[in-house]
Amino acid sequence: MSYAVKEIFLTLQGEGVHAGRRAVFVRFAGCNLWSGLERDRATAICQFCDTDFVGMDGDGGGRFQTARDLARAAAEIWSGDRDSRFVVLTGGEPMLQVDDALIDALLAVGFVIALEANGTLAVPRAIDWICISPKAHSETIQRAGDELKLVWPQEGSDWQAMQDWNFANLLLQPKDAIADTDASQAHLEQAIAFVQAHPKWRLSLQNHKILGLA
Repeated sequence: MSYAVKEIFLTLQGEGVHAGRRAVFVRFAGCNLWSGLERDRATAICQFCDTDFVGMDGDGGGRFQTARDLARAAAEIWSGDRDSRFVVLTGGEPMLQVDDALIDALLAVGFVIALEANGTLAVPRAIDWICISPKAHSETIQRAGDELKLVWPQEGSDWQAMQDWNFANLLLQPKDAIADTDASQAHLEQAIAFVQAHPKWRLSLQNHKILGLA
């Protein structure tokens, strides 16, 4: 199997429990909830995505013919202490492409593997850190992991049911929280009020955007 990758880059994880941790991001092309094209946004299941995952033209992106090729590329971008290697597989929807061969190849070069997915496809437990971000009006198959990150508000999200899923951490992330608009401020205020009222949840912000990182 070959892998279509939009970009690979070194940054700090901006969201969730691992916020602030140095990480190589491998962003896969393609998603099953939106084409990535603006003309299709209004009819997509996920209409609020803020990520470009179309094509393979980003920094470090391309078509990787083997899992070893992709793992080697990620390791070269890390360029540091092998003992602390940390990779985040994201998208788009990474589980359209992530397979056992790639997991094995990344583990072989010393990476701790985190994955950010929408939960519509099953995730192998061989991945070290599973973060699922459920989207309203899609079927969440993956109901266990390390971190559930719910973008808020989402009309139709059954957050009450999510509290009974098997996740170690429940995070609420306000939509467009750092944008300078009345709507984004309202989303932030709603998320803060939600967490105040429901202490099983914690607030998550997009720190990479606040810091101006990729």
